[in-house]
Amino acid sequence: MKLHYKKYGEGQPLIIVHGLFGTLDNWQTLGKKFAEHFEVYLVDQRNHGHSPHSEDMNYQLMADDLHELITDLDLSDVILVGHSMGGKAVMTYATQHPEYIDKMVVVDIAPKQYPLHHQQILAGLNAIDLSVINTRRAADAVLSEYISDVGVKQFLLKNLYWVEKGQLGWRINIPALTNHMEEILAATPSIRIETPTLFIRGEKSNYITEDDYQAIYNQFLDSEIETIYNVGHWVHAENPLEFYNILLEFAS
Repeated sequence: MKLHYKKYGEGQPLIIVHGLFGTLDNWQTLGKKFAEHFEVYLVDQRNHGHSPHSEDMNYQLMADDLHELITDLDLSDVILVGHSMGGKAVMTYATQHPEYIDKMVVVDIAPKQYPLHHQQILAGLNAIDLSVINTRRAADAVLSEYISDVGVKQFLLKNLYWVEKGQLGWRINIPALTNHMEEILAATPSIRIETPTLFIRGEKSNYITEDDYQAIYNQFLDSEIETIYNVGHWVHAENPLEFYNILLEFAS
């Protein structure tokens, strides 16, 4: 699949892969800052943003998509950065194509399987009938019946766009994400990885806990784990300056 991407800067390639329900737009501010030092590629994953939709969704396909992008662009010595679902995509890629990667940064996700925990979000998204709802305010009202967190609602509603006047559409492929949620929460391949890897976790997030450390060190033979304090799962958005400094020091 030909993924949509945006490119900034020049130098060693640095590819940033967003998480579930996200888009490359979530990374534009940081991406442009990293572009002062690197050739930055911000990528929309399949069924997200401006990339194509598909009925199929799993980490093997996401890794294949990434490999197609890297080979099409003739990139090498790549620094791969992935947040959440994007982190699992880049970890899967590293098990298969380590020769293309210089370093890897995994943001607030472990390689393990996670229990189902997006049911309310999916229920809310599926409840928005765009054949009837034709304003963002009305979509927000429906979503509010399922989700109380204003930040989460705003993040999700960024995926709405105007197909034409009076007709909204989704950038995300809600049916595919709903049907393949178990695969999205699945563990990545347990192959040992020698690529230098930095895991960045949010102190208030439960996606990487101290109980996960040993399994990470056992699989990622050249890895380190950094904690950013007083932030949750969206580490890069909640403390972008510290995130930027940690990643830049590792990548340079």
